[in-house]
Amino acid sequence: LNMSRLPVMSTKRVLTSSSSENSQDMAPVQKKMRKDQGPQKPQTATTIIGDKRPPAAAAATASLYRPVRGAGAATVAVAPSRGVPKQVKASSAPKAASVKQQAATKPAGTGPTRRQPWDLKGKVSDMESKIRTYQTKIKSLSEHNEVLKGSLAQSKAKAAELEREVERRRREISEFEQEQQRLSGVQSELEKVSSEKNVLQKELSNLEQKYKVNEMLRESQEMELQTLKMKQSVQETTMAQLQDTLKETEELVTSLKETVAHQKDELHAGEMERRRLHNTIQELKGNIRVFCRVRPLEDGGLTKHIQLAPSDNKSIILAKTEESHTGKTADTQKNYHFSFDRVFGPQASQQEIFDEISLLVQSALDGYNVCCFAYGQTGSGKTYTMEGEEVDDTRGVIPRAVQQIFRAGAKLQSQGWEFSFTASFVEIYNETLRDLLYSGKASKRPEHEIRKAANNEVTVTNLTYEKVYSEDQVLGLIALAKQNRSTAQTSLNDRSSRSHSVFQLQIEGVNSGRDVKCKSILCLVDLAGSERMVKSQSQGERFKEMTSINSSLSNLGIVITSLANKESHVPYRNTKLTYLLQNCLGGNSKTLMFVNISPEPDSFGETLNSLRFASKVNDCIIGTASSNKK
Repeated sequence: LNMSRLPVMSTKRVLTSSSSENSQDMAPVQKKMRKDQGPQKPQTATTIIGDKRPPAAAAATASLYRPVRGAGAATVAVAPSRGVPKQVKASSAPKAASVKQQAATKPAGTGPTRRQPWDLKGKVSDMESKIRTYQTKIKSLSEHNEVLKGSLAQSKAKAAELEREVERRRREISEFEQEQQRLSGVQSELEKVSSEKNVLQKELSNLEQKYKVNEMLRESQEMELQTLKMKQSVQETTMAQLQDTLKETEELVTSLKETVAHQKDELHAGEMERRRLHNTIQELKGNIRVFCRVRPLEDGGLTKHIQLAPSDNKSIILAKTEESHTGKTADTQKNYHFSFDRVFGPQASQQEIFDEISLLVQSALDGYNVCCFAYGQTGSGKTYTMEGEEVDDTRGVIPRAVQQIFRAGAKLQSQGWEFSFTASFVEIYNETLRDLLYSGKASKRPEHEIRKAANNEVTVTNLTYEKVYSEDQVLGLIALAKQNRSTAQTSLNDRSSRSHSVFQLQIEGVNSGRDVKCKSILCLVDLAGSERMVKSQSQGERFKEMTSINSSLSNLGIVITSLANKESHVPYRNTKLTYLLQNCLGGNSKTLMFVNISPEPDSFGETLNSLRFASKVNDCIIGTASSNKK
């Protein structure tokens, strides 16, 4: 054991001395390595025992250290350098090659070779290989730097040449701009000359056209002169023929006049036949016709207890659900069926309403008395149906009837008829007659009485009878009467009519050529609303009004019942209303009643009473009306 250690110890001393001698030579190399290489992982040194080494390691060591120093150099341990910049990517190839070479020299089946801490020579060998690698990189970078310097010089030269070229182009552009300005002035002058040339050419063309027109006109005038001469000769020859035919024409005119007179007679006969057929149709429909109108709800709908068939416009059904008294059976529904001449739903317009009664209004011009009145509970829409509002689409029956009367009368003037109209408006309030067209002082308002003349005409004393000549004049009287009418607020209606209003338009027609006269009255009535004290909550003066209204409406029902039963005595004189409408209800008149109903469920009782009363009126036959013609 002692003999084996001796070479080792001697070797260590030699290495130590060699290390001290060569430390000065390696200092610059170590300084450069610290600059070029980054932090390296310490590698294990190769163990040397005496002069024995692994073959591969010995060959590698010999190749690495041959150009630097002799074989007797000592192994120096070098610590990893700090603060070295990041290496260039190009250095990765030699490093990878050296790593692969080192991996190839390792024996198969062994892990990575790690040098012992005391193997300084091996570490120095590794460092020298890295130095050679970095020297190669430095040389490559220096060559690349020289190339870049050459390229930079070329780029600067090219940039200078481009600047000179840009300056030359700028001078050329300046010269071109000056040339363009000079040419623009020339172009403007050229355009001016061209425009003058065009004007002159147009004037020349116009003159040539005028010359051609004058030439053609001269030729046409010459031809026309020749034609006129020929026509003159022809006319002279035809003058004699015309004189001969003049007598024949006069005879033909006389014959045509006789034909026109005959056709006028036929037209008059046709008009009279039309009136007769029209009134015959009205008589076949019934002298007292009843229309039912359902007022819409505020939202425009219809309640479930009122049922209207979409395919039948003449029937209406009231449905009422009755609860079981014992509670053992389910609720039952009871239906009330009513049929009238026409039933209008909530969506019916004012124009649709009037279209149905326009033929009846036309009868007034034919000499028949016509009466139309609205019946129903308070707030059911009677006044809206009869008077409407000021807008054209919402005007009621009264203004539309007046419009039709005046327009139809104007058309009949071509047939020789002349009409005169007299209007009156009376109100029955608490069984008292009031003149709605009175414009004097209230303290001097006269009293009125109903009188029946010998010819059965009913008149009112001290009443204003206004001669009217136009539709607008009548509409003005209607507006005045509307202001004077008695209204009040109840729990059922904010502006309830507290009286019956009767508008009468007396019509007188004369046909002097036929020696025919006709006289009729168009009577349009807006009745006060029927109501119950419990619902209307009327007190004081309102209670008195309600009592009077219900009494007059009850007597109206009694009169209708008497007429339907054909009783010998009809109590017209029980109330002012029935007395005033005596001729309309049971005399020579065509009568129509509107029954207005409210759609609210709480008005079911009043709606049922109104429909029952309307059915009773619809069954009433008062006889055939006759025309008041002389």
